[in-house]
Amino acid sequence: MRIVNLTNDTKQDILKSLLKRSPSQYTEYEKTVADILSDVRERGDDAVFELTNRFDKWDINSSNVRVTKAEIEQAYEQVDPEFIEILKEAAENIRVFHEKQLRDSWFYSKKDGSILGQKIVPIDSVGCYAPGGKAYYPSSVLMNIVPAKVAGVERIALATPAVNGIVQPVTLVAADIAGVDEIYKIGGAQAVGAFAYGTESIKKVDKITGPGNIFVALAKKAVFGQVGIDSIAGPSEILVLADETANPRYVAADLLSQAEHDELASAILITTSLDFANKVSKEVDSFTAVLERKEIIQKSLDNYGYILVADNIDDAIEAANEIASEHVEIMTADSARVMTKIRNAGAIFIGPYSSEPLGDYFAGPNHILPTNGTAKFFSPLNVDDFTKKTSIISYSEEGLKAVHDKIEYFAKKECLTAHANSIAVRFENK
Repeated sequence: MRIVNLTNDTKQDILKSLLKRSPSQYTEYEKTVADILSDVRERGDDAVFELTNRFDKWDINSSNVRVTKAEIEQAYEQVDPEFIEILKEAAENIRVFHEKQLRDSWFYSKKDGSILGQKIVPIDSVGCYAPGGKAYYPSSVLMNIVPAKVAGVERIALATPAVNGIVQPVTLVAADIAGVDEIYKIGGAQAVGAFAYGTESIKKVDKITGPGNIFVALAKKAVFGQVGIDSIAGPSEILVLADETANPRYVAADLLSQAEHDELASAILITTSLDFANKVSKEVDSFTAVLERKEIIQKSLDNYGYILVADNIDDAIEAANEIASEHVEIMTADSARVMTKIRNAGAIFIGPYSSEPLGDYFAGPNHILPTNGTAKFFSPLNVDDFTKKTSIISYSEEGLKAVHDKIEYFAKKECLTAHANSIAVRFENK
C-alpha cells in the first residue's frame, strides 16, 4: 500500500478522491433510472416484468413474481443446517440490540391543564431491498428486516433479484428468520419503482431501505419524497487508527476485509509510526497474494487505499473525523480515550478483537451504515428509521387565553393575518 505523510494537502486530496465514489457523481445513469421509474409508474406490472425479463433473463409474470411458502420451505432444505442456526443466533443478537433503541411516547401537562407530548408509532409498511444473483448478503437481509420487526412495522416486504426465477435459498431463509411478510423476485431500479408507486402485484410501501448497486441507489434518491428512504449507500470503506502497540497482521487483515468488496472500496490506515506503516504494508502484500479476490483487492488498494503517517495521535483523530468513514477501528494504547474523540463514524470498533466483520455478521449493531462522509450527519440504520413521531398539542381555554395575544402578535409580524384571526376568534366575545 502507498505510504504518505499526513498533511492538510494530502488529506484534502484523499477526501476529493473518496467523494468521487458517491452515487451522486454518477449522473450518466440518472436518465436510465428516471426512464425505468417513469415506465413502472405508468405501466405497473407490465413494465416491471418486461424490465426484469430484459435484465435478469427469465420469464416473470404475476403468477410467479412473489415467493411462495413452498419455495421458502424448499430453501430451508437447501441451506446447511449449521448455517441456519448461525443465522438464527445472529438474528437474535440483532433483535436484542435493536430492542434497546425502542422509545416510548411521552406527554406532560401544564398547570393550566394543557397537555403536550410526542406520539411514536411504527411506519405502516416497509420495502427492503437485498442484492441477488452473483452477490447476495443474508446479513443485510437480517439487518434490514429485524429492526423493522422490532419497531412494529405491520407489513415488511423484500425485493431481491432471482436467477432463472429462483431466489438464493439463503436469502429466503434469512428473510424468513427475520420475520418478512412478502418476498418479490425483482431487483434493480424497477424494484424500487414498484415499492414506491405500487403495481397490480406489488402494493406500495411507505419507506424503502437496504443496499444495492448504483441503479438501486439512484432510484432510491429519485423516489425520495414519494416514499421515505434510509440513505443512499456508497461503496464500502474502513479506516483504522493504530499506533505501534497494534498488531500489524490484524490491521492488514481488517483493511483487506473491506477492500475485497469491490474496486471502489476504500481502506485507510492512519498511524503515528512509520515503522508500523511499513510492517502493515508488507502484511497487506502477503495477504493479497493468497486471497481469492486478490484482483479486486489490488485495484481497490491502488485506487483508494492509503497508509497515512501522522505526526501525533491528535492529528490522526482530526483526519479520521474529516474522512468520516463507514467503519472506524481503533487499535491504540488508549483506545477508549481515542474513541471519545471520534465524532464522525458509522460504527466504531475498539481493540484488537473487535474486527469489522464481527459487526457485519454477528455482534448485533446494524451494519447498514453511512458512507462517503455522510457519517457527519447520518446514523446507522436503526429502529427510529422504522417509526415516526407525531407532536401532540392539547391546550385548555385557560392555557390559550394566557398567550393568545402573543401568538396573534407573532402571526401579524409574519403578515399572516388569517393565522392571527384563528386565535383571536376564540376570544372575540370574552
